[in-house]
Amino acid sequence: MIARIWNGKTRIEDFEEYTEFMKSRAIPDYKKTKGFVKLTFLRNTNDDIGHFKLITFWENLEVIKNFAGEDFEKAKYYPEDEKFLLEFEEKVTHYEVFAE
Repeated sequence: MIARIWNGKTRIEDFEEYTEFMKSRAIPDYKKTKGFVKLTFLRNTNDDIGHFKLITFWENLEVIKNFAGEDFEKAKYYPEDEKFLLEFEEKVTHYEVFAE
């Protein structure tokens, strides 16, 4: 199994709205993708910034392409992200899960 990790930041005033966006738009998109196993969605605040970490789990690297496309290391963004995110990471990180 492969873990795919993405990080995002929002202004504190967008924190709750972005959380709801992720729940209603992004998470269902992940869940309907062939090869998806599960996810963990983390968030916290620090000063006036909302921090998000999304860890998705996939059967293998090949099936991640079902979600991310051929360049599976490239972060995937939604048009709505423009409204919320303070920066756009170009790449995500992948780890092999060897124990749970």
